[in-house]
Amino acid sequence: MENLKLKDFLDYKFLSGLELSPNKNYGAFIVNSADYDENKYLSNIWIYNCITREYKKLTTMNKENNLIWLDNEVILFSSLRDEKLKKKIEDGEHWTVFYAINIHGGEAYEYMRIPMNVNQIKKIADEKFLIAATYDHYGINLHSHKGDEKSKAIDLIKENKDYEVLDEIPFWSNGEGFTNKKRNRLYLFDRGTKDIVPISNQFENVDLCSVKDGKGLYVSQNYTNKMELTNELYIYDLYSSQAKCLVEEDEYSINYAEFVGDEIIFAASPMDKYGLNQNYNFYKITGHDVQLLSCHDFGMHNSVGSDCRFGGGTDHRVFDNCLYFVATENKSSFIKKLSLDGTIEKLTSDNGSVDCFDVCNDGIIFIGLRGTKLQEIYITEDGVETQITKFNEKIVETKNIIVPEPLEFENDGVKIEGFVLKPVNYDESKCYPGILDIHGGPKTVYGEIFYHEMQVWANEGYFVFFCNPRGSDGRGDEFADIRGKYGTIDYDDLMKFTDEVLKKYPQIDSTRIGVTGGSYGGFMTNWIIGHTDRFKCAASQRSISNWISKFGTTDIGYYFNADQISSTPWDNMEKMWFHSPLKYANQAVTPTLFIHSEEDYRCWLAEGLQMFTALKYHGVDARLCMFRGENHELSRSGKPKHRVRRLEEMTNWFEKYLK
Repeated sequence: MENLKLKDFLDYKFLSGLELSPNKNYGAFIVNSADYDENKYLSNIWIYNCITREYKKLTTMNKENNLIWLDNEVILFSSLRDEKLKKKIEDGEHWTVFYAINIHGGEAYEYMRIPMNVNQIKKIADEKFLIAATYDHYGINLHSHKGDEKSKAIDLIKENKDYEVLDEIPFWSNGEGFTNKKRNRLYLFDRGTKDIVPISNQFENVDLCSVKDGKGLYVSQNYTNKMELTNELYIYDLYSSQAKCLVEEDEYSINYAEFVGDEIIFAASPMDKYGLNQNYNFYKITGHDVQLLSCHDFGMHNSVGSDCRFGGGTDHRVFDNCLYFVATENKSSFIKKLSLDGTIEKLTSDNGSVDCFDVCNDGIIFIGLRGTKLQEIYITEDGVETQITKFNEKIVETKNIIVPEPLEFENDGVKIEGFVLKPVNYDESKCYPGILDIHGGPKTVYGEIFYHEMQVWANEGYFVFFCNPRGSDGRGDEFADIRGKYGTIDYDDLMKFTDEVLKKYPQIDSTRIGVTGGSYGGFMTNWIIGHTDRFKCAASQRSISNWISKFGTTDIGYYFNADQISSTPWDNMEKMWFHSPLKYANQAVTPTLFIHSEEDYRCWLAEGLQMFTALKYHGVDARLCMFRGENHELSRSGKPKHRVRRLEEMTNWFEKYLK
């Protein structure tokens, strides 16, 4: 077996977007791979035969994604193959082109083009589609102009590229850029007439959820100055051309809604007890009333962390009058089934993560990370799980992959779950350096699945250890609730976990331990270096250093900070400062590397700059590496060369101080 190398992730295949045909005979999915030389990702559609269980590549242009099924044999996907149109888009025009292709052969052909940036699309009837597309209140929307007016509008688009107008919060969003007065607006698009009819108003932000029998469900937020956390649920009727509000604003934060049999079911939280991180329950609409259908005190998504995914997929489905959904419990994510009587049944095993899925006649087909394998497609039938694809089997067969060893302990009477990766070719008579890795969120989890950076460090001769302190997902609302406690009980859990690791593995040299983490893990890394000198070095990624400055600069600051720190700069500035790592930077002595992205609007660059400046001012060795053109997702979906450089920076920093 060969040691796993830093650049080996360039050979991984990342699977996403699994969708079954209406008759459940075929599945379509995206295979993504990194192109290091071109510094981009390639994506193609593959087809899976549910009967023969064979799979094959369907497209070869390396830029196909966002697929839906038009019928049982034809797939619709977005792509850009027209060079003239590409030039128009580069000049500021907005277009989305959809191609159709038959799964049994033949070339893809242009099916329709829409003069908007389409973010979601669902077929509601023949030749008619519900689309959610970007509407810019201060911009120029080409679909509303014709002739000379359109030419003038195009000139204005080019001129407006030099301006940004801000008059609301949030004014930008990580991965999207400036979003001021831009909305994901709902439209009805008629392919035959090319008519585009708006359904929601210009200040509504919508999420298109479900379509059935000429009706569509969508979640809406309507605001002009400040976005709130609650939203509304609407049903749109194609035949009456009317949208009706089913759930009023100011009651729930609604995650999604679905037609299930003759019922409408939605997942939502009143946020009344645990704030914005409160877990979702299921509700159903009966007449004009909303009724609680089932309580569910677990995360309603896959929050098991990994740096080996690219692209997304659907995490809830309707089949045979039941709602199937992904939920995270402890260290794994599962597929569960909700029946109309409110009972919930767990359908998959405790073996990693489910990244997206669909339900077929014989069982459930899903893309997941199982054990220490990379992503593959699996099918579960009557509780028996079978691997279907072998896209990443060569990695498993030829590389040293270290299996995490569980380590549990109690702190304040609360059980904390953790894991340890031993170094490759481990020899208990030798002494090794170690790295504590802290997850983001904080409401996410670490599991036993494949994590590239940790496997690389274990293959470089480090012990790597990680845990799920209080604040993590998978253990219910009470465990996850650390509002107003950041840096206290969670810090205590992490330090006692480190103590337990050193006690169980005396082969770790306690004078050669590093610490790293991203997002919330970056906050905690910054906090740690100001509260202890036990770590020889640190690598703080996309971090938080000052809750006061973050309140007014990041895309989620004004509500996330207020909720999680239980204060604002005006009602209790001292509390925000107490929980800010920057307050304690004058006590830090740990050499620290900072990794930040210039377009990270979640943990804004200024957070890293403040902490970096503070360390330099106080004479502590520090280095900051900033990546242009990247955002908060650098470690997971950043450009291949940037992901390599990021991991090289961190690995070299650990090498310098721990070896």
